[in-house]
Amino acid sequence: MKDLKRHHCFVTGAGSGIGLAIARALFAAGAKVSLAGRRSGPLDELADELGGERSLAVADFDITDPDAIGRGLAKARAKFGPVSLLVNNAGQAQSASFEKTSRQMWNDIIAVDLTGVFDVTQAALPDLRALGEGARIINIASTAGLKGYGYVSAYCAAKHGVIGMTRALALELATTGITVNAICPGFTDTPMVAQSIALVAAKTGRSKDEILAQYTSVNPQGRLIDPAEIAEAVLYLASPASGSVTGQAITIAGGEIM
Repeated sequence: MKDLKRHHCFVTGAGSGIGLAIARALFAAGAKVSLAGRRSGPLDELADELGGERSLAVADFDITDPDAIGRGLAKARAKFGPVSLLVNNAGQAQSASFEKTSRQMWNDIIAVDLTGVFDVTQAALPDLRALGEGARIINIASTAGLKGYGYVSAYCAAKHGVIGMTRALALELATTGITVNAICPGFTDTPMVAQSIALVAAKTGRSKDEILAQYTSVNPQGRLIDPAEIAEAVLYLASPASGSVTGQAITIAGGEIM
């Protein structure tokens, strides 16, 4: 299951958090990994850690810019050939009540968390179609794509959209051998969640420990998800053993959603 030597994996948002864990896991399984993201520093650091023979930093990869997407994929192809496994992980989250969610905030979140997934997938799809059997698209969505949370209406809307797109594309590609799935983590131990906790603390005056306890209370196991757990699910979906698994939204949330 963990021998992915034939794969060229393209991971967006690879510089930190879930994307970083996924990139490390895919590399450890033998894959060639293109590490895409906006900031060069974390990507170069990770590429140095992994070694340049099977990893490549693809910086200035802004998923809201189709030209940047095209340049990044071209750079990755030039080193490793066509992409055979796409992991759409890049995302962002902002918090506000529905009444205080501005049109700009809405547009920004939809552009990154939904339209960006569409644009990257559409740009990489010719590569995946050329391989056919065994090619994979894995979208990192969220439990926010399966249920509602207060104060993140735009984020919930975007992640619901990603899951809908996953299911539709899975049906379109069902006879090609390409599978399309989403992974839906609950609150995960990442810099994005840490930043969210800090912002809520600054706005409300509550302690970070109190806010963390609120976050973990929705998980019946009473904890944050480890990014490595999500990476392990990616390894399974990348493997030949998952060939009949497509159009799924796989929840990793300690029993929050059943």
